Amino acid sequence: MLIAIDIGNTNITLGVFNNNELVHVWRLSTVLSRTEDEYGVFLKNLLRENNLETEVKNAVISSVVVQLTERIEKAIKKYLNIDSLIITHKINTNIKIKTDTPSQVGADRIANACAAAKLYSVPAIVVDFGTATSFDIVNEKKEFMGGIITAGMKIQAEALSAKTSKLPNLFIEAPKTAIGRNTVDAMLSGIVRGHAAMIDGLIFECERELGQKAIIIATGGYSNVISEFLRRKFDYINPDLTLIGEKILFDLNR
Repeated sequence: MLIAIDIGNTNITLGVFNNNELVHVWRLSTVLSRTEDEYGVFLKNLLRENNLETEVKNAVISSVVVQLTERIEKAIKKYLNIDSLIITHKINTNIKIKTDTPSQVGADRIANACAAAKLYSVPAIVVDFGTATSFDIVNEKKEFMGGIITAGMKIQAEALSAKTSKLPNLFIEAPKTAIGRNTVDAMLSGIVRGHAAMIDGLIFECERELGQKAIIIATGGYSNVISEFLRRKFDYINPDLTLIGEKILFDLNR
């Protein structure tokens, strides 16, 4: 079995694959202050509680949090006695990374692009709803061209609350109407419907530059919240796309 770990700015997502089947998924908060031993004990106990401690033999990590990459890699080695594949632009991806500076491309974006090229038709646009909302673009030649990065919906909500005196913290959910009749509904409309309008516009611009229609794939926690407000609907919603991309990359490099 393989454990795939996606270290994000807000959450760490863990998935266990039995051959090609994703059989378990867990999420925990990203905490920079946690030590190598704390992460190691947590992982060991998590696998033990699910009768997987002796079953997991391999590990792959994608990370956008530099401070935690090596720490979690060492924790896996120390507590599970497993060497990890760290996803970077230098490994075999089976796609060409055609950005100006490949070393700056996030490991999660490489995993998304690899999964899109493997699982779906190209050209493809992956819209990943994480701390940031990112677009990962794969052209018809299966080249990762780059994409778009903008503030995610959670960041928008937190910024509105932190930078204004009267706007509350809120749970992001689908707004009932475009015209909010109270503060919370007005914020939700601006954040969710505004995000949907932005995505529609950016997909249009990306397809114009590609010169053709693309397959649109959504992943990340807010995919279902926003989908109903899009004029250009997602062709696929795959919440586990990044983990699946990690598995594909592990298989290419084993």
